[in-house]
Amino acid sequence: MVDRVRRALAKVTGQALGPYQSAVVRIGFAGTWLFFLLREFPNRHQLYGPDGPWSWGLAERLVASNDAFTVLLWSSSAFWFELVYAVALLASALLVLGWRTRATSVVFMVGVLSLQNRSVFMGDGGDNVIHLMAVYLVLTRCAQVWSLDARRARRRGSASAGAAGPVLWGVLGAVLAYGAVTGRFGAGWLAAFAALWAGPALWWAADRHERSGAGPAGADGEPAAGRAGEGRAFLDVLANLLHNAGMLVIMAEVCLIYATAGWYKIQGSRWQDGTALYYPLRLDYFAPWPELSDVLAGSGVLVMLLSYGTVAVQVAFPFTLFNRRVKNVLLALMMLEHAGIAVLLGLPFFSMAMIAADAVFLPTGFLVWAGARVSRFSRRPSPGPLTGPGAGPSPGPRTPGPRTPAGPEPVERDGAVGAGGAGS
Repeated sequence: MVDRVRRALAKVTGQALGPYQSAVVRIGFAGTWLFFLLREFPNRHQLYGPDGPWSWGLAERLVASNDAFTVLLWSSSAFWFELVYAVALLASALLVLGWRTRATSVVFMVGVLSLQNRSVFMGDGGDNVIHLMAVYLVLTRCAQVWSLDARRARRRGSASAGAAGPVLWGVLGAVLAYGAVTGRFGAGWLAAFAALWAGPALWWAADRHERSGAGPAGADGEPAAGRAGEGRAFLDVLANLLHNAGMLVIMAEVCLIYATAGWYKIQGSRWQDGTALYYPLRLDYFAPWPELSDVLAGSGVLVMLLSYGTVAVQVAFPFTLFNRRVKNVLLALMMLEHAGIAVLLGLPFFSMAMIAADAVFLPTGFLVWAGARVSRFSRRPSPGPLTGPGAGPSPGPRTPGPRTPAGPEPVERDGAVGAGGAGS
């Protein structure tokens, strides 16, 4: 038992688990929010801007009462709204690409919270999921694979290499200082953003000292590089713990969503008699394809099977996590269900958000296979794993040997302390 506990602790603190799952969640939610902002760009003033039914004064009163966070209330000018909307778009695109993810994940969260808290009655269930996941993603090292940060780490030895990271850190620091001086932040938000801003500076300093080579020995007789390496290892452990805790919270959140949805459905009389699906299919608002909705609603057996099946899958899913095969089958059914909701009921962004949340449970083997199918079009083969913080692919010739199946990409060593994904 002691050995098992030790191995579990070593695994939790020694590596950021689920690198492919966290990358898919990052790409899924950032892409969903990006597509939503682009789709609603002509309507942005009515949704979140000065022309919306939820006026600036009402939003200010509500935020003052519930301590929600939104930078849109820093100013009522049209220019400020356009700037925040543009930054939210840019942060979403950069998070999809995995560029300087430690910073862009925070800016992405600020954009989501700012827009949604400005007009709280404009969202649906999918917006609520994006709202929560934007906060959770800040804790994760979600750029270990399939990101520009991971590519920079392979090519240059560190994901924090280059001048863009310090410049971005300085700009965000200036915004933080302005908000602190003018009293725009509450005490809790100010402490959280200050920690998120100071964490990358500490990591950058430890990373640079570790890569600078051995220096003069300290009072304890240990070389400077050794002391810096210990500091870097300590930060790495903290980053891994935060990442693994964040991934656990994301998985628990998905299970909670499905469990509560399923059990509430059981209590409804329309779900009990198997007719619940019929009613939204007969609403014009949820009928982008009226002919298809009429065909489906006209079959009582099909409506009954889909209604009962939806309840059964949602209630059963949390209990199947320890049986891989059953879990994968139900996961595929839920994703197909959300795809059907997107087509039949005209709710594409809700479905995209839920599919992105479901992706946290996708098996690693499938994600590696899918990534290999995409990367086969690349002209250059993937380099070997990093063997040290400043090591790159070995330039020497390789000795021929037996072929082995492709494994996961190297885990990016440039983590974060309370600030989210890998990268600067």
